Amino acid sequence: MMVGTPTIASGLTLSRREPTMKTADEQHFAWLARSFGRTDYLPLSPADLEALSGTGEYVEKYPGTHLFKEGAIARYAYVVEKGEVELYRTIGDLRRVVTRVGEGTVLGDIAMFQEEPYISSAKAITPVRAFRLDRDKLLPVLVKHPVVTLRWLVAGLSQLEATQRRVLRLMHRTVKEQVAEMLLDEIDVRGEVHMSQGTLATLLGASRQTVNEALAGLREAGATETGYRLIRVLDRRALAKAAGH
Repeated sequence: MMVGTPTIASGLTLSRREPTMKTADEQHFAWLARSFGRTDYLPLSPADLEALSGTGEYVEKYPGTHLFKEGAIARYAYVVEKGEVELYRTIGDLRRVVTRVGEGTVLGDIAMFQEEPYISSAKAITPVRAFRLDRDKLLPVLVKHPVVTLRWLVAGLSQLEATQRRVLRLMHRTVKEQVAEMLLDEIDVRGEVHMSQGTLATLLGASRQTVNEALAGLREAGATETGYRLIRVLDRRALAKAAGH
């Protein structure tokens, strides 16, 4: 479930019907519970959570190291607990960044289920801690625990719907409107979008020159300012207006 949307977790709090967690192991179970679909939809039982937890282990990656590389056969999926991961593809001698994702994001699961090569590489940008799920251990759990399977399915469909909504919003718009819409989608709590102009161009299927021109227009309108692999939103109302809202 790789995406432009940086998380498939449905929220930051547990449903009242999820088990109450206190110990370190239980806190780990709670985090897993909210990382797989809506927490208010078919809550996971303690047995579900223990089985899911037994399918993998935590891994930690330093900046510049990889969770997985493009072309390697996918045996694992990853749930990012903390940190930022850059997804990129290599075309000839060029590396094209697809997007950056953060906590709650599930990576590599589609390739893992199909037992095919990863279609992109996932590199840690900051220190990353992730839960690595082993395909050989996970599949039997999904067979025996239908609620886990359904929650995973709901999460995947939710992400697909979000992607489709984004595509529909961007159709038949100028590049400037598309850039503004993308920035509104990707802005973080600090009012920043950690994405280069080249990455924006790749995601929008536009030339880098037209994206740079669009960003220049947004800067002139006082909506944004740009830095190295960073776009800071100064005026959300102006940015929304530029997006055609």
